[in-house]
Amino acid sequence: MAGADGDDSLYPIAVLIDELRNEDVQLRLNSIKKLSTIALALGVERTRTELLPFLTDTIYDEDEVLLALAEQLGNFTMLVGGPEYVHCLLPPLESLATVEETVVRDKAVESLRKISQEHSPVDLEVHFEPLVKRLASGDWFTSRTSACGLFSVCYPRVSSTVKAEIRQHFRTLCSDDTPMVRRAAASKLGEFAKVLELDYVKSDIISLFTALASDEQDSVRLLAVEACVSIATLLPQEDLETLVMPTLRQAAEDKSWRVRYMVADKFSELQKAVGPEITKNDLVPAFQNLLKDCEAEVRAAAANKVKEFCENLPEDNREQIIMTHILPCVKELVSDTNQHVKSALASVIMGLSTILGKDNTIEHLLPLFLAQLKDECPEVRLNIISNLDCVNEVIGIRQLSQSLLPAIVELAEDAKWRVRLAIIEYMPLLAGQLGVEFFDEKLNTLCMAWLIDHVYAIREAATCNLMKLVEKFGAEWAQNTIVPKVLGMANDPNYLHRMTTLFCINALSEACGQEITTKQMLPVVLKMSNDQVANVRFNVAKSLQKIGPVLDNNALQTEVKPVLEKLASDQDMDVKYFAQEAISVLPLA
Repeated sequence: MAGADGDDSLYPIAVLIDELRNEDVQLRLNSIKKLSTIALALGVERTRTELLPFLTDTIYDEDEVLLALAEQLGNFTMLVGGPEYVHCLLPPLESLATVEETVVRDKAVESLRKISQEHSPVDLEVHFEPLVKRLASGDWFTSRTSACGLFSVCYPRVSSTVKAEIRQHFRTLCSDDTPMVRRAAASKLGEFAKVLELDYVKSDIISLFTALASDEQDSVRLLAVEACVSIATLLPQEDLETLVMPTLRQAAEDKSWRVRYMVADKFSELQKAVGPEITKNDLVPAFQNLLKDCEAEVRAAAANKVKEFCENLPEDNREQIIMTHILPCVKELVSDTNQHVKSALASVIMGLSTILGKDNTIEHLLPLFLAQLKDECPEVRLNIISNLDCVNEVIGIRQLSQSLLPAIVELAEDAKWRVRLAIIEYMPLLAGQLGVEFFDEKLNTLCMAWLIDHVYAIREAATCNLMKLVEKFGAEWAQNTIVPKVLGMANDPNYLHRMTTLFCINALSEACGQEITTKQMLPVVLKMSNDQVANVRFNVAKSLQKIGPVLDNNALQTEVKPVLEKLASDQDMDVKYFAQEAISVLPLA
């Protein structure tokens, strides 16, 4: 028996070895995903002495298998015996951090960062830090790029001599011959700066930052811009002007549009990091230049930041800076040749009204909103409509309706159905802002016209819209204004319009309540059960099922039941099916 027990305990590792040598990639992948179960079966001792060496030796596989392995090993601490043995996981992860496939390397680095937290300071120096050094001085660029992501996690918890070595390795990698390594170092520069002592930030990091920001490769320079945000937040205000700003000015005017794009994209964060004084003197002119950039991508990124930038300006002279420096650039962007730029601006420009106040909005911004509402690009018009409420808060509904409503009505009849759809979705909000009288006078006919639109998505949205309007304005308004018009469509020669009547009744019955549904809507639905078109008849069955819960028992038994029974013996299969379904759901027994 003892022999058999011995064989049993070898079983999991034997199966794993077989599966990892199988030709089928999926099988190998599945066995890696079950690693934690196998480790549990083996126990901590054998996981350390057998499983991990085996895995370290077999790291020559498909990338997806290696990716799964790198992920699994990050959660293995308890399976090897807890933090005191966590260093056993380093050899397989070190091998994975040097493979060619970037995704696998990144996952291995992520797992290494995770388990570094579980090392004691002693283990960190004895086991983890030598691994980082080996990766940093590896022959292949793959290992050196992986090392860049590991410096910041071990730096805070090691002795000062080891810290000096780590800083030296990072410096070396920042000037590596391979652009990929410099790129990796630049991407981790900000993160590394955060764990360094302030003196070293000034002495080491700034010179590295300056060098990377003027690298020959634009892909390295743009990553240095990202690091700039972190570095600027670490330095005292008086050092920013001399240590960071020259490099940032240079980046904002870089010959590569990608670098300028990155500056535009990070502009709000940079603005917060450098503070109000530098913003006023340096960033305002830089932002103007980015808004006028020759590349559309840069202008779009800057346009996206207009509202945020203006919000974060120092309050004492915010209005003056916007009116004299920013608004002229914004006016030019409204008629930009590129639709992405106009669209980006349209999504944020309405926010300026709350910053500039009523008079400036009416005088300067309303003409811009109007121009954008008439833009040929649907995305631009849509972005303006979606943000009307913040303008309404500033200038009031009368002013808004006089200036913008004609443009909205024009859009409601737009040839592109998605534009009409956007207007419909905005209608309940607009109705709530305008009030019932104004709505009836100006927009009611529009809402009814949508019900007979030739695009189904519009008819469907118009039906939902009616329901939301009734919830806003009440059942009495519905009875006087909406219900007669909806029921009038029941006699329309077009069967699609007759079906829309049924869809509206489905949507309105609950909001209108029992009395209106029983007295006005139900007779129309019952009459339509004799329609010649089968699609209308089966929608009658569906409608009766939908409005049934609103009706009283008497109406269900005397009026609904006979009609459903008649439809249940219809010649059309679909009509039969939906009628029987309604009979089974409603309490008709």
